[in-house]
Amino acid sequence: MSDEPARPRRWGRIAAAAVVLLLLASSTWWTRAAAERMAFFRVRKVEIEGARYVDPAELLARLRVDTAASVWAPVTPLERRVAAHPQVAGVRVERRLPGTLVVHVKEHLPVALAPGRGGLRAYDAEGRLLPLDPSKVTVDVPLVFAPDSAVLRLLGEVQVSDPGLYARISEVRPAGRGEIVVALDRWPVRAMADLTARRLAEIYPVEDDLARRRARVAELDLRFRDQVIARLQ
Repeated sequence: MSDEPARPRRWGRIAAAAVVLLLLASSTWWTRAAAERMAFFRVRKVEIEGARYVDPAELLARLRVDTAASVWAPVTPLERRVAAHPQVAGVRVERRLPGTLVVHVKEHLPVALAPGRGGLRAYDAEGRLLPLDPSKVTVDVPLVFAPDSAVLRLLGEVQVSDPGLYARISEVRPAGRGEIVVALDRWPVRAMADLTARRLAEIYPVEDDLARRRARVAELDLRFRDQVIARLQ
């Protein structure tokens, strides 16, 4: 049997959809209302972008997208449902015509692990306890002995301003009254508890000089203003 009659119908549907797409560019309410009723714009696919720690399946379950729904249906309810996840810091849903929803996720990033009930717990720079299980999800961040707000804030600053330096930190531990020790890959750095990312970065020229001299270093000391003291072994 010839498929000649089917071809005009198929091309007719494609042409009609193209016309609708052109009309939608004008963003008039009546064209969007008409498109929302067209099967051509039903949701066929949902893409999750930006999910690093949270399982995309969890977000899909929260979306509860009906496959009979149109991509032109309001996305605000979808964004609200995803935003309610404790790991999600922000979300934006966009349409990719004709039938795809793209969910852009921004997460609360862990900056440290601290001992807690049942094992290590992940915290972000604001001291927020995150719903991450390090035994199930790889969380490669420094270890702290308690979720101290100043230490978490410091780690958050370094994570953003100097990812290379952040990657070198294995732990931050208290060291006497008002002091901390930042354990780096080469040597520990002793500092006051109000240490900032900018102050910590002042070790770079000193490290370069010590490396040139092949010095054996016990620790670097940032406790004294405008000085970086290297204690040798």
